[in-house]
Amino acid sequence: MNNFSKRTISGVCFVAVMLAALLFNGYIFGAVMLFALVVMMWEFLRMTCGAEYRYSQILSIVAGATMFIMTFFHAAGMVSGRFLLLTLLPFFILMINSLYVKDKSRFAKFACLYTAILYIAIPWTMLNYAAFTTGEFNGTLLLCFFSIIWGSDVGAYVFGVTLGQKYGRKLFPSVSPKKSWIGFWGGLATAIAVAAIFHFTGLFTYNILHCMALAVVLNITGVYGDLIESQWKRHYEVKDSGCIIPGHGGMLDRFDSAILAIPSGVMYLIIMNLM
Repeated sequence: MNNFSKRTISGVCFVAVMLAALLFNGYIFGAVMLFALVVMMWEFLRMTCGAEYRYSQILSIVAGATMFIMTFFHAAGMVSGRFLLLTLLPFFILMINSLYVKDKSRFAKFACLYTAILYIAIPWTMLNYAAFTTGEFNGTLLLCFFSIIWGSDVGAYVFGVTLGQKYGRKLFPSVSPKKSWIGFWGGLATAIAVAAIFHFTGLFTYNILHCMALAVVLNITGVYGDLIESQWKRHYEVKDSGCIIPGHGGMLDRFDSAILAIPSGVMYLIIMNLM
């Protein structure tokens, strides 16, 4: 099977799983997003820590997963807010565990165990509050968010490949040499177009100005999310974060934009008193 066929099949399967997670019920959503969180943290820690501090890596992933699970139950109205304090317990265990690590010759890598929680787990928990805006599961908002982000990626790629490599300046050459300003503006235009379609079809229930503003917020923060992951990969000299999605790389490669964009979209709605 050639690479194009692998990319097509795996891409279709990925989209099908995401639609199932966002359109069926909260438990499917929680299971899929928890799995994505665990894989992303595992990919990040494998990239940054390698085979060192394996037990501590597991503790870091458990801490991140606990945060997601507890915020899921809180957003769904199953537990009160005070139980969110329990999410700190595995994090404290991780910190205490650092005292008992015998080989501290590479102890600086321990910072990556905390970074995985800050960079991936905490932002990812915001998905729960976008999916349970009224205590009942509704994945429509997240479906719109993901579609705008991925539409932006497609637009940036198309404009970047066709025009960006020949004309205009590079966006951030020290981190991602192929990204161009033309690609950025193409992605922004695509994001706004997708948001407008969702507004006029009734999927986005906010007024047109808020829809446009959300598209801009998601696009800009999504680009930064992509660049942040590229910087990590460039530093550790890896092409992809993983290979769980054949032809597309790792889970972190697929959600790098969403990690920063979706929490930013949620915060915009909160600030504007729309959520």
